[in-house]
Amino acid sequence: MTENLFSKQDLRRLIFPLVAEQFLAMTIGACDTVMVSSVGEAGVSGVSLIDQLTQLFIQLFAAFATGGAVVSSQYLGHKSDEKARTAARQLLNISTFVALVIIALCLPLRHFILNLIYGKIDESVMQNALVYFVWVLLSFPFLAIYNSCAALYRSMGNSKVSLKVSLVMNITNIAGNAILIYGAKIGVAGAGIATLASRIIAACTMIYLLARPSAKYKGQIYLEKLWKFELRFDMIRKILKVAIPSGIENSVFHIGKILVYSFMSGFGLAAIAANAITNTIASFSNIPSQAIGLASVTVIGQCIGAGEKEQAKSYGKKMMKEAYIGMFCVATFIFLTCPFLVRAFNLSDEARILATGVIRTCMVANIFFWPMSFTMPNILRASGDAKYTMVVSNISMWLFRVLFSFLISKYLLYKFPENTHLALYGIWFGMYIDWVFRGLCFGIRFHRNRWLEKKVI
Repeated sequence: MTENLFSKQDLRRLIFPLVAEQFLAMTIGACDTVMVSSVGEAGVSGVSLIDQLTQLFIQLFAAFATGGAVVSSQYLGHKSDEKARTAARQLLNISTFVALVIIALCLPLRHFILNLIYGKIDESVMQNALVYFVWVLLSFPFLAIYNSCAALYRSMGNSKVSLKVSLVMNITNIAGNAILIYGAKIGVAGAGIATLASRIIAACTMIYLLARPSAKYKGQIYLEKLWKFELRFDMIRKILKVAIPSGIENSVFHIGKILVYSFMSGFGLAAIAANAITNTIASFSNIPSQAIGLASVTVIGQCIGAGEKEQAKSYGKKMMKEAYIGMFCVATFIFLTCPFLVRAFNLSDEARILATGVIRTCMVANIFFWPMSFTMPNILRASGDAKYTMVVSNISMWLFRVLFSFLISKYLLYKFPENTHLALYGIWFGMYIDWVFRGLCFGIRFHRNRWLEKKVI
């Protein structure tokens, strides 16, 4: 009988730090939102609009990191450590280059981009969004480097390093927010500068840890001769085999998400603010499932690289079970306590009541549908089955989330013209329909074993 590649203790060492890291990562956005709320709903709304837009680009970096992690994990499972190190260098090269291209394109066109996407919005919201956008754009290369290095550590089964660096990043961000927003009183600019500073520190720390001489003896992946730029197109193609479908999937997903949010421009400032707070609080319920999804890239990738398909499926089932247990616990807690959580934000009574109602519907949907919709595809991608998840996600996004969000919200506006805030529920119910469809498709794919026929290396 073949020995299991990962013991229960190995899985705990990988997953628990990732849960803590995801929690810390969420607090950056939450702290920005809470602290910016001190300057009013226009500040909260401006930061929220930019957060939704920049998620489009952040998901591109996540796609490259996933591609690099899948390739590295499969090489490590195959006992080809030198090729895993080559993949690591190429991942850093392409992710940093893409981040610089995004800055060059978006920085001079930021006003045009926001007008194109969000249309006519309150002038105070637009000004806050423009200011915050500049600083977030400048942080992208450092975020790309941090994400890539964190993915490489995870591919080695070591998630403690990225947790510690994430802790430093969060402390820097919170301290910067306190000094610049409350002390210097520069509003959303302070939140943006603090985010930039925290990401610079995180990126530099990660590069130092992977490039220091002792790293060569502590793990299978380390960086040498950083000054020597080299492109290995054979390795880049392997990374892009996963990264391109994942990038298209994530980008189209967030384009659709931004389009859905653009429907809300006529719902009023309270609805926009309530939606921002709902996203902030609801995102915490996803932390266990997101962490398990990240861990699955390492676990399933190494199993596939080692040729252990039965172990890959067995671990996939175990990780989905844990994802549902974690989601149930956290979502139930948020459902019960959300009236108190919402009070942490400086909202009007109207926005607070609306946010509480939407959060509760989201928690119920999360418990039943979110893990199968978003944790399961990471399991499939880890084997190299990225094209299938891309096709399903794109179809589901446009056919269900965008179309049904539009139709339901418009129907509620027509049926209850005196209460435009009900239309916000229509946006979220369209989202839940999307989760149901994609979850069914991914579940069927997993149980029919078609994903086990894929391989990247």
